[in-house]
Amino acid sequence: MSSTTNDTTTEPSMAASDEAAPEVQMFAIYIDAPAQRIWDAITSSEFSTRYGYGGEVEFDLTPGGATRDLTTPEMREMGMGEVAASGTVVEVDPPHRLVQTWSAAWHDEPATTLTYEITEYPGNACCLTLTHECIGAPNTAKDVRGGGDAGAGGGGWPWVLSSLKTLLETDRAMSGAGA
Repeated sequence: MSSTTNDTTTEPSMAASDEAAPEVQMFAIYIDAPAQRIWDAITSSEFSTRYGYGGEVEFDLTPGGATRDLTTPEMREMGMGEVAASGTVVEVDPPHRLVQTWSAAWHDEPATTLTYEITEYPGNACCLTLTHECIGAPNTAKDVRGGGDAGAGGGGWPWVLSSLKTLLETDRAMSGAGA
């Protein structure tokens, strides 16, 4: 049996959890929902408590406005503070584009940049593309790429976006998601 190797930018002996994550990560998911409903799910607590990690969100949807992702009671019991992540709105074009800075409270790293783009297609389907620029924030990059135990916070953006899709298409929370 022959073996093959992949060329990577990390040492082959490193465990997958220790591998450096890309500084710029892009996630795209098709959702059978109108753009406005996806926008509302991203920017309002009415939805945010029912998908992903379940915390409320606060958005001042004007350039320079503040954003906060709040923790759930369970997160606070585990030792987190009231705010999981915070940032500033950079650009807003409802319901198609939102650019914001994003700083995870559990890392002492520079602010990163999130760009949400919602592309509408004929009918009801949309493509939600999330680009997370983690320049100079390697620990944040590792956390948000996902692939870990979602129940322990390791699902990253793939977990959040999958649970968002489930909620919007079925009106129920994905198993283990939400507060």
